[in-house]
Amino acid sequence: MRLLVVLMLFAVVPAMAQEAPATAETPESIRKRNETDQRVYQLAIRYNDMAVARTKLMELIERNPTNSRYGELLATLYFDTNQFSAAALSALDVLQINDRSIEALEIAAYSLEQIGALDRSLTQFERLYLLTDDIFALYKSAYLQFSLKKFDEAMNSINMLVKNAKSAEEKLGFPISDTENQEVSMRAAALNLKALVYVEQGSKEDARKAYQEALALEPDFKLAKDGLNDLN
Repeated sequence: MRLLVVLMLFAVVPAMAQEAPATAETPESIRKRNETDQRVYQLAIRYNDMAVARTKLMELIERNPTNSRYGELLATLYFDTNQFSAAALSALDVLQINDRSIEALEIAAYSLEQIGALDRSLTQFERLYLLTDDIFALYKSAYLQFSLKKFDEAMNSINMLVKNAKSAEEKLGFPISDTENQEVSMRAAALNLKALVYVEQGSKEDARKAYQEALALEPDFKLAKDGLNDLN
């Protein structure tokens, strides 16, 4: 009996040892681990080892859940390698921590568009425009509103673009062949989009006028020329 009790005690001790809580990391130990992981991440980027770079960023995110910068870097890595679903998810996670992260908003907006989540992409572009006053974000909002058949909203965004002084100066590129792009002013592009809205609504004369206004600004604008010819 005495031997049995001793054996039972030996069996209990390891179990109790396993259940003992792990010692919490000190701020200093966390700082040192962060510095090590950051160095490894930088080396991985230098050597183009994206798998290691992503792993180190994930470890940094897990250890520093309120630091949005690591999430922004991870979302950027996914986006730059065309992993748009992962880029969108990681960017949206960042926005849960910092809803004013411009980098995360951009990545989320473009990635969601790439995977066909146009409604959610539109929300991010609209927020991006409100935070930055970037007229390209406003143009993307207008285009997505048009694509989603939200014509009243699209027309409102287009009119804002046309009235914006910067739209006469900033350029937007459109493919005109497999190897060539054509740059036109953002204002001309907005007027071309306005014509497309009118076409969808069955207002051919209004569409014709919008195409002509676009061509008055950019006489060689191929998309506007083609659209106008299609009305004849």
